[in-house]
Amino acid sequence: MAIHYRHELDRVFHALGDGKRRAMLGLVARRGSCTAGELGEPFAISQPTTSKHLRVLESAGLVERRVEGRVHRFRLVPKRLTRAERWIVRHRSLWEGALERLEAYLEGEDE
Repeated sequence: MAIHYRHELDRVFHALGDGKRRAMLGLVARRGSCTAGELGEPFAISQPTTSKHLRVLESAGLVERRVEGRVHRFRLVPKRLTRAERWIVRHRSLWEGALERLEAYLEGEDE
């Protein structure tokens, strides 16, 4: 059963949750643009599997596809990464404080 993420950040974090997709984003960021074949090549995965990963990245708005004949080229769209980064920064202090309190509690300092 497929899970359908409706919120933009849900799709971004879902896409970033897979190591192959993060590596594909890194390739696109370094090279400027890549073909679908170039993005799947380092992982020795099938073309359908590569296409599935690219559809997830595209659905999250992290890459844009340009079709040149039979060749599909992808480029990074940093705007969505920036929005995810802002969300993380806003919530970092909350997490850090909670983790520090948990650590103190577990060490018995809150007694």
